[in-house]
Amino acid sequence: MNPAIRQAEIANIVRQRDHVTVNELADLLNASRETIRRDLTELTRVGKVQKFHGGASLPVLVGEGPFRDRLGKNAVAKMKIAETAVKLISPGETILIDTGSTTFYFAEKLSEISNLTVVTNSTKIARVMSGSSTPAKTFLLGGEFHADNRQTIGSMAISQVQSFRAHHAVLTIGALDIRTGVMDYSIEEAQLARTMAEQAESITLLVDSSKFEQIASFEVCNLKKVTNLVCEQEPSVRMKSALLEANVNIIVAD
Repeated sequence: MNPAIRQAEIANIVRQRDHVTVNELADLLNASRETIRRDLTELTRVGKVQKFHGGASLPVLVGEGPFRDRLGKNAVAKMKIAETAVKLISPGETILIDTGSTTFYFAEKLSEISNLTVVTNSTKIARVMSGSSTPAKTFLLGGEFHADNRQTIGSMAISQVQSFRAHHAVLTIGALDIRTGVMDYSIEEAQLARTMAEQAESITLLVDSSKFEQIASFEVCNLKKVTNLVCEQEPSVRMKSALLEANVNIIVAD
C-alpha cells in the first residue's frame, strides 16, 4: 500500500476509534509493526494523531471540546465530500477556507496539492496546510481567538479577509434551505463566511445531507451566489430543483 494512502487510513481509523494500538493497525492494514510505527511518527509530526507507547490517539489539537464531537459526526460522509471537493482545486490557486470539521478533512486532502495559497481562520487547518510535504503559503487570520474551535473571528479577521482575492472560497455551513439559502448558527462565523464569499471568484459549499432543508439563525448568502455544492447524497427533489434554478453545480461524492 502506498505510504500516503496507508497514513490517511490510519488517521481515519484513529478518528473513528479515538485510540488504537500498533498491533491493531498492523493487522487491519496488513503492514509490519515497524512500518506502522514510522507512519505514526510522521502523522504525529504533522498533527494528525498523537503517538503514545504502543499506539496512537487523537491529538490534543482536535481532541477536546465541541470540535471533536463534530469531527466524529458523519465522519465517513465528510471524508467523501472532502475527497471529491479537492478535485475542484488546481496548483497555484488561492483558497479561502473557514473553520469546520468538513473543511478540516478537506484541508488534509488539499495539502497534497502543490503551490497553493491558503487563507483561513482555523489554526487546525493552518497547521495541516503548512506542515505537509508540499506546504502551502498559509495565512492565518488574526482576531478574537475561540479556543473550543481553535479559530479567530470578529472584525479584525473580517478586515484581513478583505485584503485578499481568491479563486475559491470553500465553506462549511450550519444549514441550507430554499428560502434563505446558506446559514450558520454563529453570527461571527456567518459574517466571516459571508466576507470570504465576497472575496472569491467561486463559492464551494461542503455540505453533508444532515444540513439540507434546515434553518439556522444567521444568513451567509443566497443560493444564487453559490457555485458548487459538494454533498454525499442528492438533496430532495424540491431542494435540487431550487439549486439548479440558481445555477448551482451539484456534485455528489462517490
